[in-house]
Parts: sequence; C-alpha cells; structure tokens
Amino acid sequence: MSLPPAFFDELRSRLSLAQVVGRKVMWDNRKSNAAKGDLWAPCPFHQEKTASFHVDDRKGFYYCFGCHAKGDAISFVRETENVDFIEAVKILAGEVGLQVPEADPRAQQQADQRTRLTDVMEEAVKYFRLQLKTGAAADARDYLKRRGLSEDAQERWQIGFAPPGWQGLSDSLRGKGIAPDLLDAAGLTRKSDRGKEPYDVFRNRIMFPIRDPRGRCIAFGGRAMDPNDNAKYLNSPETALFDKSRTLYNHGPAREAAGKGAPLIVAEGYMDVIALSEHGFGAAVAPLGTAVTEHQLAHLWRMADEPVIALDGDTAGVRAARKVVSLALPMLQPGKSLRFVLLPDGQDPDDLLKAKGPAAMAKLLDEADPMVRVIWAEATENKSFDSPERKAALDHALSQRTAQIPDQGLRRHYDDALRQLKWELFRPARTPRRGGGFRRDVPATARTSTRNSMLATGVMPEDHLREAVILATFVITPGVLPDFLGELEQLSFSGPGHAALAHALLHIDPETDIRPQIEARLGPDALEALLSHTHVALTPAVRRPGDVEAARLCLAEELAKLNARRGHRREMQEAEEDIRDGLADEHVTARLAQSGATLQRAGSGTSSEDRTEFEVGANGARISRDERARFDDLLAQINFEKRPDGAN
Repeated sequence: MSLPPAFFDELRSRLSLAQVVGRKVMWDNRKSNAAKGDLWAPCPFHQEKTASFHVDDRKGFYYCFGCHAKGDAISFVRETENVDFIEAVKILAGEVGLQVPEADPRAQQQADQRTRLTDVMEEAVKYFRLQLKTGAAADARDYLKRRGLSEDAQERWQIGFAPPGWQGLSDSLRGKGIAPDLLDAAGLTRKSDRGKEPYDVFRNRIMFPIRDPRGRCIAFGGRAMDPNDNAKYLNSPETALFDKSRTLYNHGPAREAAGKGAPLIVAEGYMDVIALSEHGFGAAVAPLGTAVTEHQLAHLWRMADEPVIALDGDTAGVRAARKVVSLALPMLQPGKSLRFVLLPDGQDPDDLLKAKGPAAMAKLLDEADPMVRVIWAEATENKSFDSPERKAALDHALSQRTAQIPDQGLRRHYDDALRQLKWELFRPARTPRRGGGFRRDVPATARTSTRNSMLATGVMPEDHLREAVILATFVITPGVLPDFLGELEQLSFSGPGHAALAHALLHIDPETDIRPQIEARLGPDALEALLSHTHVALTPAVRRPGDVEAARLCLAEELAKLNARRGHRREMQEAEEDIRDGLADEHVTARLAQSGATLQRAGSGTSSEDRTEFEVGANGARISRDERARFDDLLAQINFEKRPDGAN
C-alpha cells in the first residue's frame, strides 16, 4: 500500500514522539529536559538500569546508546506492538484523528507531481534572486537597505524581486523547459480571463520564499513596491504544496532554535520575523496574512510549551490578541499555554529593535503576560462596575471564558487567578481613623485604567519574596534538593522567572556545581537577579552556603508560611463567594477562623526589614495589613448576615 508523502508530513506534524514513547517508559526527570523535548529513560528494547534511551521530541527521533535502537514514532510502534508498517501507521493516525488514505494507484503520481512543483519553486527562487541585482530593482534594494537588511541577510533569507512585467518569470522558466501547466499548478502564473497568455502572479514586488519545515520552497510572499497597489502584501494562492492555514513562515529554523532554548515568538509578518532572527531571536515565526489557526497553534505547541505572541500595541493588536485567546482556550492543557507582548507606542518588533536594541525586546519577552491577564483586561478595561448588575455581568463574562477550558484542574487555576484579580479590583479602600486604627470606606466600583491593565495586576509581592528565598536556598545549598523534590514539584511559582528556575532545579544534578547548569539553561542574569534582592541576601540560609541544617529549617519554615498564606487566601475567596451567594453561616466562620489560626501558627509575614507593611498578630506573627483587613471585613460581613433582626 502506497501512501502519499503529504499524509506522512501531516502525521508527523500532529504526533508527539514523547507522548507515544511515554506510554511505554518512565522518564528520568533528573536527566530529561521536557521543555526542550530532550527526554531520557531506560530502554524499552533491552534490560538496563540506567537511562540510555534518548528521545528528541523536536526532531521526532529516538536512539538508545546501549543497544543502538533508533527510529521514529512509526518504528517505535512497530517494535513495541509487534505490528507491520501499515498497521503502525493506522494506530498512530487514529490517535491524532487523521484518516489514512485508501490505496490509490495515483499516489505515486501525486508524489512525483509535488517533487516537480518544488523543483519549479526553487527555479523561481533563483530567478527572483537574480532580478534583485538588476537596474529595475534599484528601489527594492534601497527599501531593503532602509529596513536594515544587509546583502548577507538578503542571501540568508533568499529575498528576491519580481520585475514589473507581466510575463518575466514565465518566459524565463519556460525557456528552461518548464511546462506552463506546472507554473500554473505552482501558483506562479494565473490564466487570463481574456483569452490571452497566462501572466505572472507576482509583479513589481520584493519576494520572500516561504518554506516548509523541511526547508523546501512551497510558496512566496510579495511586498508591493507601488504604494497604490491594492494589496501591500500578497501570498501565493493555495496549491498542492501550500496550505496557508497550516504553514508558518520560518517554521524549520524556528523549530531548531526553540529546541535549543530560544523563546518562540509569533510575530505578524515576514519583516518582523527577519528582524527578530537577525537580532538573535532565531525562534521567530509568523502566520501568513491571517489570524493564527488551530493547525498553526498545534505546530507552535510542538515547538514550545509557551509561545509568545508579539503584537503591535494598537487597537488592532489588542483585538488580534483576544482572537488568539478565543482560539486557544478550548485547546489548552496543563503545561501548554501562550504569553502575550503588546509592543509600546504602536511599534512592531522591527521598530523596537532598531530604536532600543535586542535588550529591550528581551525585557518585554521576560515580562510577557499570561493568557489570564488578557482575559481579565478584555473583561474590565475602561468599564465601570458601580452596580450589582455590572459586577454580575463581569462574573458571567469571566466564567464563560474559563468554561471553554477542557481540563478541570487548569480551569480551576484560571478561576482562582480571576477571583484574586476581582478581589484586587473591588477590595474596600481603608483610611486611618482619628485616634488610630483604620475605617472601611465604600468598596471601589472601578479602579483606574492602570489598575485594570494587564501589567498592573498580579500576585502579592510577599509571595514572590518567599518563592525567591526558597529558590535561593536551593541554589546556595543544593544538597537539600533531594529532600524537597516533592514540595518543589508541587509548588506553584508566580514571581518573575521563578517557574523557569524551579524547573531548572528539578532537572539538574545537585551533586555537581549547579550554577553553570542553571546559567546554561536560563542565562547568566537569572541567578544574579534572584540573589541580589536585599531580603533574599539577608536570609540566614543564604548567608551560610552549604549549611544543610540551616537550609532545611529555612525551607520548612518558608514552605509552611507560603502554603498557609495561599490556603488562607483561597478560604477568603471562597467565603466572599458564599457571602455573595447568601450562603454565609457558622461553617464559613469556622473555616475562616481555622485558616487564620493556621496562618498565625505558620508565622505569616516577612523579616524585620519590612515591618512598615506588616502588623503584629495576637501570637507575635506578622500579618499583612491588607490580609488582616480583608479577614476582619469578611467576619464582619458574615456576622451582619447572621443578625437575628434579619436585616440585610
């Protein structure tokens, strides 16, 4: 049975070798780096105790350094399931929802046709490259120079020029013996509706070859040199080679760069991708004239767990971000998400890189917003919530968004994050009373646009400080890592860069020098930013490197405080919901009291350097004033609801 190459291309694009192999092996988490698709396990084909079986999920191949077994997903299924080639293909196709084509005697003919078409496209690349050197392309060369593209860069990206004539390309390629019907099938010419000779699709345009993940030219994008042209950018029509909904510009090189740890960036156009790559951001791609599609999103998640969508910071950019969120929500799964960067002042990546350099772009990528912030901004920006109905409408809008998330655990985390943001928005303002103490003012209805913006809301800084102390203690005294691996895996990190550092700590060898290992994964600035914070540097466990006992005591204390604080926060959020739903009773009061007692026992608060922001609790533990105020307000509201006079 002969299957068309296009089928195998699609099957490979949908498959994850790590998932296929993961059903048969137990990964060695210390040796593996799942974020980079670099996975190790004991070999399923021979008996061994060490993890010598290597899976490269980015490239889709496995190799055992012990028995030298090697292959792809199809060969793995053949060997482990004891089936033939076609049966293995059917098993894998069924898992990814792909229909196996029926036996077709024309399959080989179609494969030969695709080969001929790719040959034609490569001839077109050569033609356009030559035309860029002619006098007719002077304005095009000047434009590329103004955009900062050197001749070396133009050569790397194989940029060319389509002259203004109607049949320049077709005349040249026909002169090389290429049949007119092949030019038409490749999308390079178009038949005249006036009975004349077919004419070139691309005329007077700068030409960008569009290649598939294997590097074969399958289409072109053309940038018009005439400002009055109806289409500033024009892509090839869809052909047997080119489906724009499944294609990403720069897919192959970006996949390779992302596999080496570069951030995967989704930009809006060819020039943005080229500018990013030329400035060191090699894992940059772009959709082709349309919004991101489901197929493209699946490709992105094969390359990286959290691609960054980089958009112009104008109204169109915000609208595009929200469309991507709508597409992604039903496809989300634990560990797979998106982050968003809205560039300032309506700039695109090319503008920003020219004005401020790669460091500015890297900073924006580091500060990219998670999807939950985009959802929050869409629901709240420039809106007032000065009535119960408007607040209820906000609840409804947010719940409709999160209801689209199929995974229950992930949906719960989204709901928790949005509840926290609602509390930040609506928490009562508190002003000093005469004679001391605080009084409760009217709850806020709508905070300023800054408060509602994606960059202004988030988790309380104290959580970030505790996370930093925990991570710094592991870095300073890595010998305690094996004793706290379970706690480290379960802890949710929200501080800037903390999740990436925790992931690195889980996948390094603590018995060797860990700093070079971390710097190799995250860069030299990751540890410097962590350890330079005053609160972290003054922690006894950090001041005494290698003191295992001090490190254990510090970690046990900080983990208890952090978990107690987050548990107390969840209880208060649930109590607020119970009050809003009219369910407040003695059980809610008891839960709050118990949670508060746990928090007090854990000793919530920070060190003496931060006393200005914390007050002393009944047992001597420092408690955040905002947390204590919120706690007192909730108890007061519950007691009010339970008044015997029935007042409401």
